[in-house]
Formats: sequence, structure tokens, C-alpha cells
Amino acid sequence: MDRLIYTAMTGAKHTLEQQATTSQNLSNSSTTGFRAQIDSFRAVPVYGDGLPTRSFVVDATAGSDFTPGPIQQTGNSLDVAVQGAGWISVQSDDGSEAYTRNGQLQVSINGILQTSTGIPVAGTGGPISVPPNVTLTIGSDGTVSSVDNSTTPVNVTTLGKIKLVNPPTQNLVRGEDGLFRTKDGTSPDVDATVTVAGGALEGSNVQLVDSMVNMINLSRQFDLHITMLKTAETMDNSAEQVMNLS
Repeated sequence: MDRLIYTAMTGAKHTLEQQATTSQNLSNSSTTGFRAQIDSFRAVPVYGDGLPTRSFVVDATAGSDFTPGPIQQTGNSLDVAVQGAGWISVQSDDGSEAYTRNGQLQVSINGILQTSTGIPVAGTGGPISVPPNVTLTIGSDGTVSSVDNSTTPVNVTTLGKIKLVNPPTQNLVRGEDGLFRTKDGTSPDVDATVTVAGGALEGSNVQLVDSMVNMINLSRQFDLHITMLKTAETMDNSAEQVMNLS
């Protein structure tokens, strides 16, 4: 009886948590470069005080789905999409290095190349400064160049190079700000095999149909757990009546 009650109780609780994760994935189905979160159930026996018949169900965060999303052409010279495996390095608020697949870039009022959310892009030699009144181009290797159309002949200047890295996915963890960081806190070296496509953005890798089906299945699982709790209550009442008769 204990195993039934505790398994159903914790199963219902963590089913709701997985439902929240699925909802978050669906809400980011149109977010540039978003990586879907993956959860899974696992059984955990109770240690310490309590009966050995008790067993909990917990929601284990298995990680993220690192499958590349679809690449969409935008024609914007400041948009880049990482092709295949790899990440764009950025400088987070606390000064540490973080990684994103969102290549929707812009230039701040201070002339710093940054993401669409205002996070500075990390260059191989530090932040990338952009002079005013120039046209930017970004090469497949992340090289950022400026073209001054006011001069004749046209003057092309290399401003820096975006730090493109490819750390092992098992060493990456998603932060609350949506950026990924290495679990051990190390900064991976530049990976020359990582390339970007200019004038394009990578879409979210969330599969809408699969997420909707998962949401329906989780709803059914929750109903099943509640039914199990009601069954346990009925069995307990019946057992109490039998004991009273004896």
C-alpha cells in the first residue's frame, strides 16, 4: 500500500513539473536558436527514516536536445547561423563566458557587437568594437569586417573575429538566463571547424507535434496517478471496515 501511495503521489507531482517543461518548450518554438529541454522519470528509494516499502518518483533533468534547428534566410548582414555543431561565445553579466546559438546580432550605442538581448559577443581578442557609419560583413569563420563606403576605393577593415567553440555537449548546462555554460567552468578553445552562415538565423529545434503529443500523454499520466490514489483510499477504507468487523 505504501509503495502505491507514494509512487502515485510523487508521480502526480513530477508529472505537473514535466508539463511545465513541455509548456516552456512550446512557448519557445519560435525563439531563435532555442534548445528543447528533456526530462525523464526515475524511481528513488527512500533512505533514512521511514518504511522500506516507500518509493518515490522524481523528475530527472536529462539535459537538452542539441539537434540543430532549421536555418532560415533573413538577408540581414548581422544575422549568423551556426552550421552544424558549435556555439557563439558571449560575455555574460558576471564576466564569465557563455554560449548561445542565437546569432541575431546588433551593434550597441557604444559600438560593441552584441546579441539581440544586449549581451556582448566574445571575440578571439576581446569584445568587438564597431566604428560608426560602416557596413558590417561576417565571414563563415566568424571574421567581422567593416566596409567604409564613403572612401574611394572602398576600404575594408577587419574588426575582429567571433569566438566560435564546440565544447562536448555533456559538459554543457543551461543557465536561468537561457545561455549555456561548461559544468567545470572552463573556457573551450576556438574550434576552426565551426562555421556560420551569414544573412541567416537558426530556428528553434522544438518539434511542435511531438511536444503537443507529450503534453496530452502527461495529462493522461496525471489522471492515472490520481486514480491510483483514489483506489488506494478505497482499499484502505475497505480494510478498515474488515478490521472493525473482526
